[in-house]
Amino acid sequence: MKPTVTLTEAVQRSLSQNPSLKVFPYRYAALTGQAEIAQLRPAYELSFEAENIAGTGNFSGVDSGELTIALSSVIEMGDKREARQGVVSYSRSVLDAKLQVASLALLGEVTRRYVEVLAAQEQLALAGEASDLAGESLRIVTKRAAAGATPEAEVRRAQAAAEQAKLALLAQQQRFIYMKVALAALWGSTTPDFDKVEGNLFEFGEDVAFDSLFAKVEKNPVIEIFAAESRLKDAELRLAQTQSRADIRWSLGVRQMQETDDTALVAGFSMPLFSGQRNSGAVTTALAEKNQVFAQREVMLLDLHTQLFRAFHNRKQAIVTVKALGSTIIPALEQALTETQAAYQRGRYGYLDYVSARQELLNARNTQIEAAAAALTFGAEIEQLTAESLASGRGQNNDQQTESSLR
Repeated sequence: MKPTVTLTEAVQRSLSQNPSLKVFPYRYAALTGQAEIAQLRPAYELSFEAENIAGTGNFSGVDSGELTIALSSVIEMGDKREARQGVVSYSRSVLDAKLQVASLALLGEVTRRYVEVLAAQEQLALAGEASDLAGESLRIVTKRAAAGATPEAEVRRAQAAAEQAKLALLAQQQRFIYMKVALAALWGSTTPDFDKVEGNLFEFGEDVAFDSLFAKVEKNPVIEIFAAESRLKDAELRLAQTQSRADIRWSLGVRQMQETDDTALVAGFSMPLFSGQRNSGAVTTALAEKNQVFAQREVMLLDLHTQLFRAFHNRKQAIVTVKALGSTIIPALEQALTETQAAYQRGRYGYLDYVSARQELLNARNTQIEAAAAALTFGAEIEQLTAESLASGRGQNNDQQTESSLR
């Protein structure tokens, strides 16, 4: 088992082994088959026809028969073959964009679960500190009770608090194990092969203005899907328009007259009438579907703007919370706990004052961990929405982008 795993390793393993991405090679194979079909020209047909045979009178038997062997096919009008190939080609572009979206979504999920494991590590360490503090409190209370300075009831309360801290530590250990299992599942593993993850929970990367971030949203593969689908709908519209051009069916053959033992060439052609009118509905449908893509793109941009706005401001608030806790609140609570413990040992404060000071410090540290995890999670969401790292100035690619926040 590896002692640690990095975010880069987690991303690489997930992108190469995640089951949700394994369907795409089959989709590409299906498009390859469609491309082979689309480039085929109309097939040739060989036909045999017999007339005036097996009748009555002069037409009994085959002596008066007329036998025809003919070769026939279709001449496609309106560049139908090129239009079919265009549809398949642009379908591949749509699939490329969908693969990028799926990969980016997976990248975001890997980062979120990685942050959850990183936060669980910090909370596990904090639970260990809480258990140690509870044990230290029990020692102090027991010593004071032995000196007759505090009632036995406080010893019982301290014992209960120490046992509850142990239970909380055990629960946090189980949560940490679950978070590791959830992360490993992204690369198709049911059992984590690492002990912990690397990273700094309290490093958040660079701040970027909201307008600059939203300007990058249009490069998101989600929006690129609409561009690819628009091109696909154009190709489908062209294909529908080519169907308005009637194809010409031709045939050429030889006819044998049994009665005179003569032969003659036979030729013919046919084409449907009013095919343009009959196909107008398909053209109207294709045009409507093309225009629908533009409307859907505008809706998606509005939705992405809302998501980005929420993630941007929540990240900013979380960072402010982490910094305030680390620079002012937690140092003050640490000092208060030290002074309260000393005063309690001298008999100036009661047990409740001592326990409250200890719990306030633990709560503040836990809040700082949760806020830091939220800041990194919202940062990962911003990177997923913009398809670019918050540290894009260093030119990282998509597979490496999200690691910048945790280094």
